[in-house]
Amino acid sequence: MKKTGIMTDSHSGILNEEAERLGIKVLPMPFYIEEKVYREDVDLSREEFYDMLRKGTDVSTSQPSLVEVAEMWKEMLKEYEEIVYIPLSSALSGSCMAATAMANEDEFAGKVFVVDNGRVATPMHRSVLDAVEMTEKGYSAAEIKKILEETREKMTIYIGLSTLEYLKKGGRVSSVTALAADVLNIKPVMHFSTGTLDTYQKCRGMKKARKVMINAMKHELETNFREEYEAGNVYLMAASSSTDEVTAEWMAQIKESFPGMDVMCDKLSFGLSCHIGPDGLGIGCTCKPVE
Repeated sequence: MKKTGIMTDSHSGILNEEAERLGIKVLPMPFYIEEKVYREDVDLSREEFYDMLRKGTDVSTSQPSLVEVAEMWKEMLKEYEEIVYIPLSSALSGSCMAATAMANEDEFAGKVFVVDNGRVATPMHRSVLDAVEMTEKGYSAAEIKKILEETREKMTIYIGLSTLEYLKKGGRVSSVTALAADVLNIKPVMHFSTGTLDTYQKCRGMKKARKVMINAMKHELETNFREEYEAGNVYLMAASSSTDEVTAEWMAQIKESFPGMDVMCDKLSFGLSCHIGPDGLGIGCTCKPVE
């Protein structure tokens, strides 16, 4: 039997092909389109999903059932002695706390370790890769959980939205605010740190929003992440719910603005895109875990 298995959910942006290559398991997140349930990378292609989103089809997210989570744990424990489970941040979903409680039950206690390090999207993806690397070095599940959670506060994300329509649907902004933003071509830049999502700046047009995000990230590296940045221990990353062409342009702009830094880029998961909407762009960073 193998020692330590890694499991995450599709909010990490990791799809089946990469999961197989990494030797990990990914729980597909459920979401609803006009009351019919779908699962990312299982029932619907990315093109079909964004086409429905742009047409204004009613799309909403849902938490996975604990039964589904438990079944995947049970299957993995037939192959592994222990499991590291890295779900979406508890600040954004109750499923993390529910999984943590379930991991304390007799059947899973001491075998399943749920990581809550405040991650989502590409930073969450990076945490999974860090966990895989640590298993290869022989770290135990308990050690991996501790190391990942110790860098909980060392993460920041800036997200430029093309519309407030989807935050309005989620109840985060009013209908009046969303309408005014569309009329005035306001593209808000949101800031997500561990546990909080706030409006950082309102911009006229996406070109301005991109510049604001780049400058915000430069400021982060010069202040909050200065020590880690100077030591070469910062991961720079990008995310997109836009087209391949726009995503490529965004990546080129980031690389030009941060010469010499590697940039990891993901397409946003369906679950996150339900809240952000199509044509959103993001930039963020996390720190390499101190082993």
